[in-house]
Amino acid sequence: MPRILIAGIAQEISSFNPVLTEYELFSIQRGDEVLDVNRGTATAIAGAMESFDAEQKVDVITTFAAKAVSAGPMSKACWAQLSTEFLDSLRPYVGKVDAIYLSLHGAMGGESELDPEGWVLEQTRLLFGDDVPVVFSLDLHGILTAKMLRFGDGVTSYHTYPHVDLHDTGKRAASLLLSILGGAKPVMARVRVPAIVRGDELKTDSGCFGEQIRKIKSLESNGEILSGGFLIGNPFTDVPELCCQAFIITDGDKKNAERIALDLTTEFWKNREKMQSALVPLDEAVSKAANMDGPIIFTDAADAPSSGSPGDSNSIIAELARTNYQHSVLAPVTDEATVDLAIAAGIGGKFRASVGGSLDSRFTPLELDFEVKLISDGNYILESWGVPQYSGNTVVLKSGIFTLVVTSRPVSLFDRSLFLGHGLDPKNFHSIVVKSPHCQPQFFDDWAEHNFNVDAPGSTSANLRSLGHTICARPIFPLDEDVVFNSTAEIFDKS
Repeated sequence: MPRILIAGIAQEISSFNPVLTEYELFSIQRGDEVLDVNRGTATAIAGAMESFDAEQKVDVITTFAAKAVSAGPMSKACWAQLSTEFLDSLRPYVGKVDAIYLSLHGAMGGESELDPEGWVLEQTRLLFGDDVPVVFSLDLHGILTAKMLRFGDGVTSYHTYPHVDLHDTGKRAASLLLSILGGAKPVMARVRVPAIVRGDELKTDSGCFGEQIRKIKSLESNGEILSGGFLIGNPFTDVPELCCQAFIITDGDKKNAERIALDLTTEFWKNREKMQSALVPLDEAVSKAANMDGPIIFTDAADAPSSGSPGDSNSIIAELARTNYQHSVLAPVTDEATVDLAIAAGIGGKFRASVGGSLDSRFTPLELDFEVKLISDGNYILESWGVPQYSGNTVVLKSGIFTLVVTSRPVSLFDRSLFLGHGLDPKNFHSIVVKSPHCQPQFFDDWAEHNFNVDAPGSTSANLRSLGHTICARPIFPLDEDVVFNSTAEIFDKS
């Protein structure tokens, strides 16, 4: 009976977030806790476990799974502790397992390590040797590095954006690993594209990028390839190998893998200009919204915690206040000091305080008079995947037209969970600030009159030239002019 080890470590970072990630931000499960927390959810680990459970002759061992919300780079101390605990959890099983599945992200990074996932795969290989196959999964926004491919035997990645196929990605990883155990000889071809992208055309259901994903899914379903993916990277993770790229894994067919990867990336390169955000100046968006019936969405992707921002931007509410906006507004903001003042005031209490700009100096704190409407411990359930979320102590504050959900810590705002979990239905407001680049349509777009994708400052701005990349390989589109794509496939032969 093959014994398969499951472990995971994942976070997405913005290199431009001034607040470092510390160890305490990670939620960590050890041993059987990994099974208990993931089973029955929509995570990649849950998908892999379901596939292994269906294979009655497989014995599954879980050791360690760490995950943090998107944020700034990991501090040196954070990575030292996290990496040590990860390896320590694996050591007791050296020589005792037949295969390994690692649930990773691909856009981690820190002060002392710019390729944490590559490091994890290298160290895992050094521990278990070349005869134990290692398959890993990545987010579609991951940056697949040469080190990851050298030390892993296979990879799967999300096929959807917004992400709705985490579970399926884990199932595909399990299937790939079982194929390798069954005798498949993986050959990987990957082609890197010198581009970073951010825009509506990346939505896989409706944008032109979906063409590449649908081709890959077709090839997987008809059995022509063992696995494939197209990673658009995370433009905010400024690391040496940042890019967009396709990977194709076949059972020993190097030429076919190379051909497919080259075809996919050639088509992608043709659409690179389309794959940038059409941003609306903030003052223009507010002026137009003021004369609309609503509901109106102000998308503030520049301060999206799900992409790695601290969530403390007040740029949109400040402009609404400056222009004497006459409609009701619902908005989230991270500001622990203001939360503490609200808790001290109590339900119904009134106080004057500043909000926003507590973490990122791009933003000037905005002073307002508040009434405390709700105080919460910050525990709620994510609407998208049904898993627990934690925003730290959280309060709902009212100030004139504004209803603010103020959190002590950044949380990923994939959907309406933060609002609904604190008794607020966004549909009851004229205008809603959504700090996420793209949510599933049913959460906001399907019922809103208009969505303004606002050009605001922030550490995850879709105005990519404004960010200040200093580490990624150059030239790269759109940061540089006249970038040339010399399509070349790299081969990683595990056969």
